[in-house]
Amino acid sequence: MASDMKSDSILSVEQMSVSTQTFGTTDYTIFTIMLMACGGIGIYFGFVKKSIGEDEYLVGGRNMKTLPVSLSLIASFFSGISLLGMPTEIYIHGTGYLCIAFGVIIVGFVMSNVYLPVFHDLKLTSTYEYLERRFDKKMRILGSVLFTIGIITWLPIVIYVPALAFNQVTGINIHIITPFVCVVCIFYTCVGGIRAVVWTDFVQTFIMFGAMLLIVFKGTSDLGGLSVVIMRNLESGRIEIPSTDFNPFTRHTIWALVIGGFVHWLQISAVNQNMIQRYLALPTLRSARRALWCFIIGALCLIGICGYAGMLVYAWYHECDPLTTKLAKAKDQLLPLLVMNILGEFPGFPGLFVAGVFSAALSSLSTGLNSMAAVILEDFIKPYRKTPFTPRGADILMKFTVIFMGILCVGLVFVVEKTGSHVLQLSTSLSAITSGPSLGIFSMGILIPWINAKGALIGGVSGLGFMGWICLSAEAAIASGKIRFDEKPVSTEGCTYSFQESKNLLLLVPPETIMDSEPWTLYRLSYLWYTVLGAMVTMSVGLAISLISSEDINKLDPMLMAPFIRKYLKKDKQDLDHVKIAKSELKVNSASGISDDSRKIEST
Repeated sequence: MASDMKSDSILSVEQMSVSTQTFGTTDYTIFTIMLMACGGIGIYFGFVKKSIGEDEYLVGGRNMKTLPVSLSLIASFFSGISLLGMPTEIYIHGTGYLCIAFGVIIVGFVMSNVYLPVFHDLKLTSTYEYLERRFDKKMRILGSVLFTIGIITWLPIVIYVPALAFNQVTGINIHIITPFVCVVCIFYTCVGGIRAVVWTDFVQTFIMFGAMLLIVFKGTSDLGGLSVVIMRNLESGRIEIPSTDFNPFTRHTIWALVIGGFVHWLQISAVNQNMIQRYLALPTLRSARRALWCFIIGALCLIGICGYAGMLVYAWYHECDPLTTKLAKAKDQLLPLLVMNILGEFPGFPGLFVAGVFSAALSSLSTGLNSMAAVILEDFIKPYRKTPFTPRGADILMKFTVIFMGILCVGLVFVVEKTGSHVLQLSTSLSAITSGPSLGIFSMGILIPWINAKGALIGGVSGLGFMGWICLSAEAAIASGKIRFDEKPVSTEGCTYSFQESKNLLLLVPPETIMDSEPWTLYRLSYLWYTVLGAMVTMSVGLAISLISSEDINKLDPMLMAPFIRKYLKKDKQDLDHVKIAKSELKVNSASGISDDSRKIEST
């Protein structure tokens, strides 16, 4: 036992854990009401105001309102991974991560002027239809496969995280709650289509923000004010400016956070079916841009709230680290533990918090399932079907896709549970396997006119293989303990309960010596550079292959390129047309016996 634990009358960590699980009838009622409200919205759009046809089911008839779509973008992007993972990141590694907000702002400008106009002007349903128009069918399939792999690796993490929160406040096994909650999500996504997804997201956004604001205000008040929170975090070194080190193997530098964070968020926001599908549901490019900036502002607000929540967690537990004592069995249970400490005595408030975390998860899950329905139908089946689907046939296929993918993702929660990684880093690392190549092939298509289908295909496959190797190898090394990272100091001197003492191996082994046995140091690359690396490999290979097997860019439709490139392509086409006209006039004049200096015209 820990040496400073003196008496058998002191509660053990197991007893302390049970004492925090005060989730009562009122809390279950609030949580159930949230689920019933989501189900009710699905029933309304599935049976009362039915979504008929593919266009209605997938993009809401392209006439949805800006505000609900904006809030839907926020809700689906910020899953429980962010709500629980970001405070954990701040608690363990400090506030440096919050500099990623600068990358988010850059995303708004780049997406608004480069990517969004292209997709919206083309009136797509599946983002990957663009790849067929720009390249060929093989590229469309590759883009769709990348998205499918990304969804299958991301959604189980989205489901797992809120189940951890529920387990912390109730003690109920995560594999009991996840199927129950996911059935509700699968139901309303299946029957209601994109309209049900957007309007449930609309409701869930308010629950999500309300739950987080309640925690930070009540927690700060109970501690004695903002100054106490800031002082305790300053004393522990958690409030810091990231290193300006150019070493890409340093976990968090200002460059990795701003540049790497920008590229990572750009892929998610600008070329991912999950997000683009909502922008395509808006009637005009102007309304889509308004929704984009509402999303950026909302994202910045939520990053700030979650970051402060991490500081608040440390201020509460600065003398008794719950991870060392095992009061929190997983890193991402820190915030739920704080909730039970500050709100457990108030019936209903813990239920509101759990509803908020699950709202974030359900919005992301429903968006992913609806997007998969679009991709399966539009990219994998329709291009290879000779006869068009009847409305009923398409409806059945889309709903079956939602159900099948939902069941698959729930099953994969068992795999996520075994990784042992911090979910914020795990989700970023695994998503980079496909996000880097995906961003690379779209960016080549939109920004580089002379990239051809062969170059894009070989580049995309090369990027996928390379990043799969790097990301999976690095995560395996982290899970096995071969890679560790510096953590901020913690203490157990003020604990009022007994616990089994354990050594912090990280303090005994310098981080720079841990990797001595690793054969290749590239596995130590900061996870924030993964998407950048994947995009660079994809674009470099694609460009090299395209230069070897060049094609005539004059055949390229300017509408497939970014707006600032279109004018140059149109100018080139006009010059080519003038030359063709001059040549045709030469032939006519020569046939009529009119003398002319043909060589002069030819040279022109």
